[in-house]
Amino acid sequence: MKTRAVRMYGADDLRLEEFDLPAIKEDEILVKVMSDSICMSTYKLVKQGKKHKRAPQNMDTNPIIVGHEFAGVIVEVGAKWQDQFKPGQKFALQPALNYQGKLDSPGYSYEFFGGDCTYCVIPHEVMELGCLLNYDGEAFFEASLGEPMSCIIGGYHANYHTNKINYNHAMGTKKDGNIAILGGCGPMGLGAVSYALCMENKPKRVVVTDISEERITRANEVISVEKAKEAGVELIYANTGKVEDPVKYLMDLTDGHGYDDVYVYIPNKAVAELGDKIMAFDGCMNFFAGPTDNQFSASINLYNAHYTSAHILGTTGGNTDDLIEAIDLAGKGLIEPAVMVTHVGGLDSVAETTRNLPNIPGGKKLAYTQIYMPMTAIEDFAKLGEKDPFYAKLDEICKAHKGLWSLEAEKFLFEHFGVEA
Repeated sequence: MKTRAVRMYGADDLRLEEFDLPAIKEDEILVKVMSDSICMSTYKLVKQGKKHKRAPQNMDTNPIIVGHEFAGVIVEVGAKWQDQFKPGQKFALQPALNYQGKLDSPGYSYEFFGGDCTYCVIPHEVMELGCLLNYDGEAFFEASLGEPMSCIIGGYHANYHTNKINYNHAMGTKKDGNIAILGGCGPMGLGAVSYALCMENKPKRVVVTDISEERITRANEVISVEKAKEAGVELIYANTGKVEDPVKYLMDLTDGHGYDDVYVYIPNKAVAELGDKIMAFDGCMNFFAGPTDNQFSASINLYNAHYTSAHILGTTGGNTDDLIEAIDLAGKGLIEPAVMVTHVGGLDSVAETTRNLPNIPGGKKLAYTQIYMPMTAIEDFAKLGEKDPFYAKLDEICKAHKGLWSLEAEKFLFEHFGVEA
């Protein structure tokens, strides 16, 4: 089986190549990849090369396929798994394997298993761990975004609260509490807002900060204050770059109570320290943003840790249950992963997009791996559509969906390029 894939040979060395996949073994599965959303974690891998903890040391001779937020269709099933999986079945995938204590993951560690390709081979450990999931939804991009949404959901489940009666930890965010999502108008922050409006222990208030009025405006367009109110949550977008004293400003929004749960969504020292200062009694701060600097640090108030039960943790990734919850909620329309997507492209755009990811404004960059198409901002469809009817139609579809990517847009894309699932 021939495949085309973006392969990594070392730091900043990504190549789009065609090569032969080996025939699958009886405990493996061959899949056709339809979509992959590009993660900042892949950018970090590309910058670090062999220094990355998940990267194999022989990637210069045995390159790995990058990409781990992918979805597609099963093509061929090895004998061991034929009672569980069938050709034609759609799948989503949990890439955080942790198999036998190893750090190996798709998109980081495998020569024939990753998301930025047309076809790949899923090894036995994925199925043994229950990380290959049946996907009943229609839109492949929502299954791809199930992985980053599972990270968000995992962050919500990992927060905890204590009491003065015993040493039990109440897991999850505080019901009817105040949540702060700092640096939250990017793709992951908006995913966190979307989940906060539908989760079981719903907060009474969510405050989302940013220092870009443009990002705040877009955030309110895709998840409006009015929509949140309908869900029973007070949603406030706050530009902390425009206030003299951000701590006082944010505390005043809670009438001095503070925030029961704080999420730091950008790896910024000042933002982390702001989060530490606005926690309520028994507040929990989750440092969600992964820094590239392994010496990254910030000052925290240990007086509050001692006397007011303030606590800090960090989460990375989600587990399989989180992914199942993510794709279930998306399938039911209770969360809207499309709020994360601002750019769409094809397999040929992946290498350049990944190498320059921090310099490309907007949110998630979504790649459809069966097509060739420049990575294009959704907001640019209208201008491009003045000369190209393809982009004109995409613009029309997206505008009919609040300016967001959608199942209708995905279907049109496949139809235009003659792609069959």
